Amino acid sequence: MSTALITVDDLAEAMLSSRPPAVLDVRWQLGRDDGREQYAQGHLPGAVYVDLDTELAAPADPALGRHPLPDLADLQSAAREWGVDALAPVVVYDDNGGMSAARAWWLLRWGGVADVKILDGGLGAWREAGMRLSQGDARPRTGTVILTGDGLPTVDIDQVAATDALLLDARAGERYRGETEPVDPRPGHIPGAVSAPTADNLVDGRFRSAEDLRARFGGLGVDGEREVIVYCGSGVTAAHQIAALEHAGLTATLYPGSYSQWSSDPAKEVDL
Repeated sequence: MSTALITVDDLAEAMLSSRPPAVLDVRWQLGRDDGREQYAQGHLPGAVYVDLDTELAAPADPALGRHPLPDLADLQSAAREWGVDALAPVVVYDDNGGMSAARAWWLLRWGGVADVKILDGGLGAWREAGMRLSQGDARPRTGTVILTGDGLPTVDIDQVAATDALLLDARAGERYRGETEPVDPRPGHIPGAVSAPTADNLVDGRFRSAEDLRARFGGLGVDGEREVIVYCGSGVTAAHQIAALEHAGLTATLYPGSYSQWSSDPAKEVDL
């Protein structure tokens, strides 16, 4: 059983159990701000909307990146508002293959919540299974979760500059190659990084099998021994890469500042 993912059937069963999970709707895409409106039009029963820009990140800062890690106390306060309880399970989902939901998965795991899973296939899989949706805004009671921090490792910009780890760039290939750069100061990639687009973790909106992912990452140089560091534009889709690696039985460290921080520092070189 995957430690990172949950199926529609297993989630439906868990919702009817004596210990149902807190379900979080993390709909977000770069350049769009209508996630809450989409949520209100139809979401999983009992799911609470989570705003990625304001609840899963600190304010953008060129010195830290577009989505810096939130303060742990702020994340704990938000998680309690979502109804997350101490020692209770959490399931996160979106409508984009888990690309944004993985940010909540990673942050809660980083905060110390042990049982967090991504709904494989997200909202689309739930609908395809004929499951009902709710409308409006869920208002959960305040949760009791206590976040301790450091549940998952991170590295900062100076550690990345000095590392001999395998560095995976989770952005689209054209951004890695510097052919386009829609949001960050300079096109290109961190020197020495290997292109590993997050979208290649998916087939028809669902995660590829553990076996397929092991083969994919093996071809990129992940051998289970050398340290692996993952970055993207701002630390969002890189979390999806870490979830895919975990699904494959592998581990990796997040560089939260990612390319948005790196490319904002004129002292840091970039390759094309």
